[in-house]
Amino acid sequence: MNKILVSWSSGKDSAWLVHVLRQRGDVAIGALLTTINEGAQRVAMHAVRIDVLRAQAESIGAPLWIVPIPSPCPNAVYEAAMAETVARAAREGFTHAAFGDLFLDDIRRYREDRLAGSGLTPLFPLFDREPTWTSRLAREMIAAGVKARITCLNPKRLDARFAGREFDAALLDDLPASVDPCAERGEFHTCAYDGPMFRAPIRVGTGITVERDGFVFTDLCLIPAASSV
Repeated sequence: MNKILVSWSSGKDSAWLVHVLRQRGDVAIGALLTTINEGAQRVAMHAVRIDVLRAQAESIGAPLWIVPIPSPCPNAVYEAAMAETVARAAREGFTHAAFGDLFLDDIRRYREDRLAGSGLTPLFPLFDREPTWTSRLAREMIAAGVKARITCLNPKRLDARFAGREFDAALLDDLPASVDPCAERGEFHTCAYDGPMFRAPIRVGTGITVERDGFVFTDLCLIPAASSV
């Protein structure tokens, strides 16, 4: 069995990546790796709270590796933090790092270049060089029971009114033609809270929506198990 370090953003693509990996008979998910904004204590870009992140990892049943980075983060600082984490993974017997990239060749090449000679082989189980395939992928995720909400969007690419919406068939029908259905170009980011990759749903409530640093963020709050909210 190959021991896999999964790049975990907290969103739908990372969640689907876990599901796809588990269909294989030759891999074991050893840990989920997430970068967080050191000052805000939230997942970088997705702005998901750490308690929600930990609840996701617990429901998946995998250890969570958190790497704090500053915001803004110089590329050299980011790469140093990642190199240290990759070295740790290699020492602990990991053989591969898996990513949920869908069709952007430059992102894939960057990851391949950074992992070259590290001891970890990159995996891209969701990758297809045909951009239109994400229309099928998005509906496949939804049909399989993946539930997620938009936690961050770029208002230059998608109207702010989409913030906080469910990632569902109605959303896909409402998206402008210029927006990739899986938001592979950064149009929006999500937080996954249910689906076949989780042992139990993550109970989340939708909080306030704010605009900051050129992006629109919707807060998701973890609902305690005893709460009836």
